[in-house]
Formats: sequence, structure tokens, C-alpha cells
Amino acid sequence: MSITKHPFGTTSDGKDAYLYCLKNSEGAYVTVCSYGCRIVSICVPDREGTLRDICLGYDTLEEYEKDTASFGAVVGRHANRIGKGEFTLNGVFYRLAVNNGPNHLHGGLRGFHHYNWESQISGGTVRFTRTSPDGEEGYPGNLTMIVTYSWSEDNELCISYQAKSDQDTIFNTTNHTYFNLDGEDADTVLNHTLMIKAASFTETDEHSLTTGRILNVAGTPMDFTKAKPIGRDIRADYYQLRHSRTYDHNFILSGSGLTEAAVLSSAESGIRLTCFTDQPGLQLYVPAKSPAEHGKNGRRYPAYGSVCLETQHFPNATSHPEFPSVVLTPGEPFSSKTIYHFSVVN
Repeated sequence: MSITKHPFGTTSDGKDAYLYCLKNSEGAYVTVCSYGCRIVSICVPDREGTLRDICLGYDTLEEYEKDTASFGAVVGRHANRIGKGEFTLNGVFYRLAVNNGPNHLHGGLRGFHHYNWESQISGGTVRFTRTSPDGEEGYPGNLTMIVTYSWSEDNELCISYQAKSDQDTIFNTTNHTYFNLDGEDADTVLNHTLMIKAASFTETDEHSLTTGRILNVAGTPMDFTKAKPIGRDIRADYYQLRHSRTYDHNFILSGSGLTEAAVLSSAESGIRLTCFTDQPGLQLYVPAKSPAEHGKNGRRYPAYGSVCLETQHFPNATSHPEFPSVVLTPGEPFSSKTIYHFSVVN
């Protein structure tokens, strides 16, 4: 296993950004970036042994600074949506930026994914650190977050999250990588097969905001308990798909602790992704419109050309106390792990 560090330019506010390449002895590698704590590339072998980059993104730092899709990023303080950008904590009302229709999304106007994180090689890992000051984006408390990426000889990408705050705040993070197992330059993921270990999901309204209702997947297009092509039911006349024209939903995962959550595979490339997490939810997102007009090599990424498997707590949990809590207190630091394991199906 080797880790190399390379300059990635200077941000518009004068910070030096870096790329880190984690490569195993078989030549498979992952590249991560200090800007936004992002995954920039994941190059793994297909069934013929040819490396394919299966992670959408950009070629330059300047493009990442202009990014609106959160390509490969760690997002926070609060991933996903908060209704009307409002919440009450310990009797105090907080107002956040409204940046996604009528709601708050992915931490606000800037979010963690548009900051350059402190970074270092630590043993066989790359560690990124960021401190968010009290009041940033309207959130209370000084919050420090550490994200550690590791890569194995078995093509296993491990993302470890840690966070602590000096006062009560809310916190919900995820990684926002867009996958296409046929390669980032391929046209569609609708023929990818997907299994999600979830018997229920959280209902959304016309703005993709979680309403609080929990619905069973059985007998609906939301049922991925048995592997099926992503595109099989995506255009079904079902009210949860009518407004979004796609999947942008939080699935309530079965089991507890670090366990298998989802399996994504492609018959064309033979690449399989198995996701393990200790988080209670997984947001399945398949963009129904192009997430970027100019991605890697200037390519326009198409609608339905990628899929995100975002492990996290439930969206809009501040309005639904019956959901797993997203409150972070000084006495209980946050710690979580998500693993993406890549293998080949012959």
C-alpha cells in the first residue's frame, strides 16, 4: 500500500489544496482531495482486469470550487434537508439558510464541502480535519470534525467520521460520491442492479422533504429488498416518484452496528459495490437531470447517469423527535464508519 501527496492548486481564498492517492499492490487506487474532503476518483478493476474510474467529478480545483452537485464531498453540518431551515434546540429557535426550494440542504450556502480541510498522511490513512466555528451557517457550537480515508489490498474504501462540539448542536454528515460502475464516462446506471436492506423508507413531499411518515416498501417501486435494476420502476406512476421523477429517498436500514446495507452491481463491467455502515439510514439518489455540464475530460454527465448511496441519519429529524436524534452534545462525541467494498462478479 502506498500513499502519495500532490499539490492541487490554490483556492480562491489563498489556501493550498492537495490530492492524496492511496494505491494498493494490485494498482487499484482512490484519490481524495483536501478541498471539501472529497473523493475525486475510485479506480478499480472490471472483470477483464482493466481499471475503471467509477466516481464522477472534475479535473481541476477551480471546477470543484464552482461545483453545485457536491461531487465526492463530505457534507455538513447537516446533510440532506431541514424543513424551512428552522429548528429548535433546548428551547432556542435557530434559523438556517434556505438553499433548496423552501428548505435547508447540506449545511447551507457554503457547507463543509466548499472549505479546504487540514490534511495529513497518518500511517496507512489520510486524515482530514475541519473546525466549524460557533454560529457558522447559523448552527450553534464550535464543532471539530475528523474524516479518515483508508484503502485496502482488497479494494475496500473505509470512511471513518468523528465529531465533537463544545455545546449542544445538530449534526448529520455523509459522503456524496456519485457512482457509475461502468465508468464515470458511461451513460446510465438504470441497468445497474441494486439491493437495499430496508423494509421501509421515509415519505417525502413535493420538495423532497421528509414528512415524518414511515412507509413500507413492500408492493411499491421503493422495494429493493431483492436486487433489481434501478430503472425497472423509476418511472412508475407512484406518488413518491411523481414530483422527483427519480429516487431521492431515505431508506431505513435493517440491523444495527456495522452491517451490510446495500449491494450495487453492473453486468456490463462486472464491478460490484457492497456498502457497509453503522448509520440508520441510506439516501438513495439518482439524479434526474445532469449534475454537471462539464465533468472529467469536459464530459457532460447525463441524467440517470450516476447513483449516490449516502449513509446518514434521517433527513429533517429536527422536526420529528421519533427519528434517531441528530443532536450532538459535548459529552457524547459522534463516531461512525462506512465502507464501500469493490469486487468483481464473473
